[in-house]
Amino acid sequence: MAEMGEKTENKEKTICVTSAEAAKLLRKLNEELENVLLMEQQSREFSAAVGEDVEDVRPAYDYAQVQKRVEVLETRIRQVKHAISAFNLAQEVPGFDMTIDQMLVYIPQLSQRKMKLDLMQKRLPKQREKISYSEIIDYSYANYDIETVRADYEKAAEELSRAQTALDLINTTAKLEIPVWEE
Repeated sequence: MAEMGEKTENKEKTICVTSAEAAKLLRKLNEELENVLLMEQQSREFSAAVGEDVEDVRPAYDYAQVQKRVEVLETRIRQVKHAISAFNLAQEVPGFDMTIDQMLVYIPQLSQRKMKLDLMQKRLPKQREKISYSEIIDYSYANYDIETVRADYEKAAEELSRAQTALDLINTTAKLEIPVWEE
């Protein structure tokens, strides 16, 4: 991880990382846990053919050691997730009157709004309905001003872009503290 600063207040060592770096660390820890659990699953039980020397086919497996490694990894994952959550709850996003956790709700809301407005702006004011079982021609009408919707779509798209850029900037520049672990 790039430029991690160490801190030793309260006898607990911490490192300062960006949110993006913390997310990479979390991914790495989760992958390591998955690998340990997969190796355990593959080696905790085994089969031997009749007449085969069981010790010759026994895979290496130390139950206590594996459980200890799983516990260490699960603890680290909790600590990193907690640090990220605490950071997201406290860190304000410049240009928005919101914290990161609020932005993580706001961005999907904007995305939904943008998708809805996109469908509405592409509609014709009057369009023919496709009803295959009838010879009667039906029309549906837009019950809104399409130009107003287009303008709102542009605003939503711009706001979404601005929000994503602001969040990306925070994730790559603002620092949070996570515990350092001794092996």
